[in-house]
Amino acid sequence: MTEWDPSQPILEIENLSISFFTRLREIPAVMDFSCTVMAGESMGLVGESGCGKSTVALAVMRDLGRNGRITGGSIRFKGRDLTHMSDRDLRHIRGSEIAMIYQEPMASLNPAMRVGEQLAEVPMIHRNMGHADAMALARQIISDVRLPDPDRILRAYPHQLSGGQQQRIVIAMALMARPALLILDEPTTALDVTVEAGIVDLVKDLGAKYGTSMLFISHNLGLILDVCDRLCVMYSGEAVETGNVAQVFDRMRHPYTQALFRSIPLPGANKNDRPLIAIPGNFPLPHERPKGCNFGPRCDYFLKGRCDAAAVPMALLPDQLRHETRCLRWGEIDWAAPPKVGRVTEKLAPGRLVLKLEDLRKYYAVSSGAFGGGAEQVVKANESLSFEARENETLAIVGESGCGKSTLAKVLMGLETATDGQIMLFDENVQDTPIQARNPDMVSKLQMVFQNPFDTLNPSMTVGRQIIRALEIFRQGTSDADRVERMLTLLDMVKLPRAFADRMPRQLSGGQKQRVGIARAFAGGAKIVVADEPVSALDVSVQAAVADLLMDIQRENHTTLLFISHDLSIVRYLSDRVMVMYLGHVVELGTTDQVFSPPYHPYTEALLSAVPIADTRVKKRRIVLEGDIPSAMNPPPGCPFQTRCRWKTQVPGGLCERELPPVKVMADGHQIKCHLSDDLLQGMEPVITIAAE
Repeated sequence: MTEWDPSQPILEIENLSISFFTRLREIPAVMDFSCTVMAGESMGLVGESGCGKSTVALAVMRDLGRNGRITGGSIRFKGRDLTHMSDRDLRHIRGSEIAMIYQEPMASLNPAMRVGEQLAEVPMIHRNMGHADAMALARQIISDVRLPDPDRILRAYPHQLSGGQQQRIVIAMALMARPALLILDEPTTALDVTVEAGIVDLVKDLGAKYGTSMLFISHNLGLILDVCDRLCVMYSGEAVETGNVAQVFDRMRHPYTQALFRSIPLPGANKNDRPLIAIPGNFPLPHERPKGCNFGPRCDYFLKGRCDAAAVPMALLPDQLRHETRCLRWGEIDWAAPPKVGRVTEKLAPGRLVLKLEDLRKYYAVSSGAFGGGAEQVVKANESLSFEARENETLAIVGESGCGKSTLAKVLMGLETATDGQIMLFDENVQDTPIQARNPDMVSKLQMVFQNPFDTLNPSMTVGRQIIRALEIFRQGTSDADRVERMLTLLDMVKLPRAFADRMPRQLSGGQKQRVGIARAFAGGAKIVVADEPVSALDVSVQAAVADLLMDIQRENHTTLLFISHDLSIVRYLSDRVMVMYLGHVVELGTTDQVFSPPYHPYTEALLSAVPIADTRVKKRRIVLEGDIPSAMNPPPGCPFQTRCRWKTQVPGGLCERELPPVKVMADGHQIKCHLSDDLLQGMEPVITIAAE
């Protein structure tokens, strides 16, 4: 076997085609896909769900399952063609030279084995290392992935670690054999933005330390900008644009790439005068792809008779280093032309007060024993929450997992009752009124849109029947015919064809299911809607459409929207006010402009620093939080954030560790719960700045 030359590509995929075979037909998943990764280079793969990103990664690992097959092209790793390699040779490469990190860390960890033993297995299998040396290496690499107390981690079982810690262990496991190529498939999707920021920095540092090349799969363009050197944009099984990250971001030359960027909330986008532009139409099914350009039916620049005449090849752009596009018209399009702005709307003035919380607390009593025995302990999920919301207003509620956002939503909905305090809902105190004791009129006024549209619809009922059922429960309509007409009107409201009334949920895409969930929430004429991460499970192009749909309905119905999210980019775009929560406390509350500009609460500052933004003009100060969010069962004394706060040393006398901070009211009603002096708060520098063009 000839020695590999490090100046040559470490991974070279050429004209790759992959199909999945069912009893009915062959389903082409990837066609004519090519990409090259050089030694030490990080390549990003982006595109909507179903475009073939993960299929390409699994093909590199030769792990397509029983019905998946490579039908054409080649995958060369260090010059050797993986597509013709024997199973024996593949076993030597997998895990040792090519490693893969999956989206869900627990899928890669054995729940019955201690972490140390799982890590030690890798060098013992791939490098014939002895057990003692393997355990020593495991301890060293746990330190490399910045986990505290390595000896405790080695002895722990996976379920005893947080999601971020589990993902770090999976990264450590992948790096134990010092692979030349690391494939990361959405490695941070399930993590909080603060944990994500730490993982991203870790991946970059370890890649540089070990000289590892990376194939980084993500739908988040901001993450790609943070991590990758080069980028490949995929659409419907094909690569449509590839090049240097800065080239593709600033000089994109494919309509799909342009459409992706126009559908994500970059700085400057505004729901009123600079709305997002959703990509029209739907993603084609693999066996129903159009003739010619796959993106043609959704493209603003489509020319009939030309773009649909024949398959479109990749074209190398002149004067650009390895920048290619799959577009016939790239040289004719004015890429600098501003987009046609959609409907510009006036900002709605806040109306009457519809919701007011005063000193709300929600505690849970739990047992410390494994099977119900032991001393009783108290979980302080919500602590002294006070805020109000008005008609026409969007109030965003942000914070990490475990901060109390979803508990607050459950208490508002009546799924839980508060321990103390008041919830005034349309002048009625519902603090201790569970949902079964609320009258139908009250229930219909306060509704919820859930995070996962797949789990909220009955799979055995048609779309129309599910909406009609909600109308019946809310006592809407005087007859069956009246309710059918109302159901069709609701489908019109969420911009779904009326023919969808006869469809089953399985026949709908994720974005269409979420629209049905929104229609059902508004079936009773909802006045307050709690939207719990309503767009986080959707592709970015679908996010734009659903987000603007919520805004349209709000304008028409004068709804109050409580928007729970960890995505601060969509929060900045949609919200009028922002409430930041940490460990059950409201640590900052103000208008969107106030919260996104200094002075900040130290936690807000770290949250903003962690947000990936897909704009090369944006400069961010990097503030990575150390440690995990403390347990609500055993919160720290004093300020809840003091265990992770980089500003704590600026407060004299250990005050942060002894006393709960007061709520400081800054200019124009901006509230910050912090011990920092007014001078220090006012002297804070912006986290996010945009360079002048």
